Amino acid sequence: QVQLQESGGGSVQSGGSLKLSCAASKHTIRSYCMGWFRQVPGKEREGVASIFLGNGNTYYTDSVKGRFTIPPDNTKNTLYLQMNSLKPEDTAVYYCAAGRPGPTGCTPRHPNPSYTYWGQGTQVTVSS
Repeated sequence: QVQLQESGGGSVQSGGSLKLSCAASKHTIRSYCMGWFRQVPGKEREGVASIFLGNGNTYYTDSVKGRFTIPPDNTKNTLYLQMNSLKPEDTAVYYCAAGRPGPTGCTPRHPNPSYTYWGQGTQVTVSS
C-alpha cells in the first residue's frame, strides 16, 4: 500500500508559477508510474503529466506541454510538478497518483488502470 500526499497548491495570477509536491509513504518502486491529474467540479478528471520511474520517461497532455514539467530532481519518495505560465483554465484540484504500469502504460489519461493509488488532492486557483 502506498499513501500519497500532495502539497504546494494555492492561488496565483495568470502567468504565475507553482510547484506541486507529492510525498509517498514509502519508496516508490522503480517500475512504477507516477502521475498528476486534475479535476474541476462537474467535469471528468483529466491527466496532466506522468513519469515512468523505471527510465524517467515523461508524458504531458497537450494543453500543458511547454508549461508544465516533472523535473528530474524527483527523490525516491517525492514527485514534483513545476507549473509555469499558469492560465485560469488550469484552475482545478490536482491529484497525485501511482501504480504499476499495465497495458495502458504510464500515459496521463483518465481512466488509466495503471494508477491504483491516489492522494487527496491540492487546490490550484489561477485568477485572470
